[in-house]
Amino acid sequence: MTTPTTTQDQKLTPDQLEAFGAEMDALRQRVLADLGDADADYIRTVVKRQQQLEVLGRALFYLPPAWPLAVAALSLSKILENMEIGHNVMHGQYDWMGDPHLSSRVYEWDNVCPSEQWKYSHNYIHHTFTNILGKDRDIGYGILRMDEDQEWHPYYLGNPVYAFLLMVFFEWGVAMHDLEVENIVRGTRKMEDNKALHAGIMRKVRRQALKDYVLFPALTGPLFPLTLAGNATANLVRNVWAFNIIFCGHFPAGAETFSEAECADGSDGKETRGHWYYRQVLGSANISGGRLFHVLSGNLSHQIEHHLFPDLPARRYPQIAGEVREICERYGIAYTTGPLRRQLGSVARKICRLALPDRTSPQPGERDAVRPLAA
Repeated sequence: MTTPTTTQDQKLTPDQLEAFGAEMDALRQRVLADLGDADADYIRTVVKRQQQLEVLGRALFYLPPAWPLAVAALSLSKILENMEIGHNVMHGQYDWMGDPHLSSRVYEWDNVCPSEQWKYSHNYIHHTFTNILGKDRDIGYGILRMDEDQEWHPYYLGNPVYAFLLMVFFEWGVAMHDLEVENIVRGTRKMEDNKALHAGIMRKVRRQALKDYVLFPALTGPLFPLTLAGNATANLVRNVWAFNIIFCGHFPAGAETFSEAECADGSDGKETRGHWYYRQVLGSANISGGRLFHVLSGNLSHQIEHHLFPDLPARRYPQIAGEVREICERYGIAYTTGPLRRQLGSVARKICRLALPDRTSPQPGERDAVRPLAA
């Protein structure tokens, strides 16, 4: 696991964990009670701007000299649709509006991963078991070694190469996530187990491929090759952006992982609400930046706040980040944040370092001894 800092070494008693959870619950309820027209106007404005960028980009493909501008506009449109709209709408952040176009139950995003499958692997698995080894499959996505407690194998010498390929083809990696290919290779899952998933994935793949690589290029007639290349480039830009934002929010220095035993802090052997909040803070990291940067990241630059309150409209995260940080500081809980360049460098170093065998192996029980979570 990552080396704990001084603040993380502080013991939190069960009473402190309960009090911490109560403060977080109160903060969430206060924001929920305040939701209204400003939040609805915001997301509808973002949707409108995204649609305008898409129309602009596709129109500019008819003018070959404007190809770079067309790609830029379409890239921004895809980034907004995936990050600030699709991701957040599918979390149910705007279900309270009663708008069928912004309903988590029916929204389908511009991505090869079917929304229903993504909501299960992301909304349920990842957000319930955030950074719990053996439970959260987003740790390495079944491809990478992103934690010291993942047993090293010569396969991981390719960690940097796998990370680069995952970045370039990120939407495809997300689509394949639920298939658990690594478990099929290990023999712990059968191909037959994926039959129910295959149809949905292939249907979405055909739809996306037809739209981006056949229909819209065909509409530009003799400019088909240029439009095809432009659509592929826009998807690449979106993939690279999404990968970097997500990895900087989950895997830089300071973001921790947990064992299942550490999370069984309740009297019934299950995780308490306070400890769940505690784990979300320690397992996440923020990225500092300006307002436009936060919008283009889907406000996942506030990954800590997102993991604490995944169903709150993401535009609220910058507003409550200061209060969340202040509460964490009072309880001695590390609040990890930093500029994009620093977080990217930290993630890159971790990917390369974990490609190699560990220099030393921790002794059984050593990790729990250095960072007890509750007295």
